[in-house]
Parts: sequence; C-alpha cells; structure tokens
Amino acid sequence: MSKQLYRSNSNQMVAGVLGGIAETTNLDATILRLIFIILLIFTAGFPLFILYIAAAIIIPRRGVE
Repeated sequence: MSKQLYRSNSNQMVAGVLGGIAETTNLDATILRLIFIILLIFTAGFPLFILYIAAAIIIPRRGVE
C-alpha cells in the first residue's frame, strides 16, 4: 500500500511541504529543513525556492479533498 503525500497540518514552518515529506518518509522534519536550507545557500537557491512554492501549490493539505 503506497502512502499519499500531503502537506502537514501539524508539522509546518512555512507551508507544511517539508513536514509532509517527513511524515510520509518517516524522517525527521528538522533534518529535512536543515538540508533544504544548506541546499538553498550553496545552490543560489532560486530554482529550489521555485520548486518549494510549486510543491506548496500542488500538494494538497491533509484532510482537504
């Protein structure tokens, strides 16, 4: 049975995207956020920021059908 990816309602800092990924993959959200920030710094960030915004728009919130 595959897990559905949702944005987190309880584990969110900005839009809940990384919290939702953490809940789906059973990883620590803090580690994912640190990796995301490091990647933003070392890759000039703009494409990764656009990807995050797109994910926030595309991935539904849990409980919203």
